[in-house]
Amino acid sequence: MMLQIENLQAEVGGNLILKGLNLTINAGEIHAIMGPNGAGKSTLSYALGGRPGYEVTGGSATLLGKDLLDMEPHERAAAGLFLGFQYPVEIPGISNVQFLREALNSQRRARGEEPLSAADFLRLAREKAGLLGMDMEMLKRSVNVGFSGGEKKRAEMVHMGILDPTLAILDETDSGLDIDALKTVGAGINAIMRAPDKAVLLITHYQRLLDYVEPDFVHILADGRIVRTGGPELAVALEREGYAEMIAA
Repeated sequence: MMLQIENLQAEVGGNLILKGLNLTINAGEIHAIMGPNGAGKSTLSYALGGRPGYEVTGGSATLLGKDLLDMEPHERAAAGLFLGFQYPVEIPGISNVQFLREALNSQRRARGEEPLSAADFLRLAREKAGLLGMDMEMLKRSVNVGFSGGEKKRAEMVHMGILDPTLAILDETDSGLDIDALKTVGAGINAIMRAPDKAVLLITHYQRLLDYVEPDFVHILADGRIVRTGGPELAVALEREGYAEMIAA
């Protein structure tokens, strides 16, 4: 079992957002969570990632049997968790190469592994950038500074490939992407994370990303709980009928 969430409750600013959420993700699976605005989708991702301000007030979450909620954010990353953001932040003055080498080697040290040399890291970065069709010159620029929306998401997929997580939680990765960028990001998710020892939790409003990354399960999140689960056909029906009708049913 990769991720086990039981009765998870979380508050933001004193408001209860997650109200007893249950979810199980096994290794080798891709799960999609869909839901209307305010349902708790981003709160779920931030609570699992350990973002300050998102207070877990009840329930449990384990990653490969380890208590995820008892770890600091950097410990969760070293344990194999990757969180992709809806709006990746800009970090002026720090190149992607610098940022990623330090992040990767920090995780390797936490796991008792030897850090990668500069030459070995550049070979790895070049390989992963190639999967996403990104020129290495882009990785020499400051993190996300001057990048378009599509370039930011593509760079984030390169980050994911380099860090090589066990579980990727991707919060509205399709936000702001045109068709070409959507295809590229979808191909990157498949190339990097579709493996028997990995798993993905895709959080999205729309079915369009699922045309390129076919999930094993689709869940509808409403009012802080998962209210319905099905296969890829559930996302198609949701796109056709809308949230209100599906949730009421």
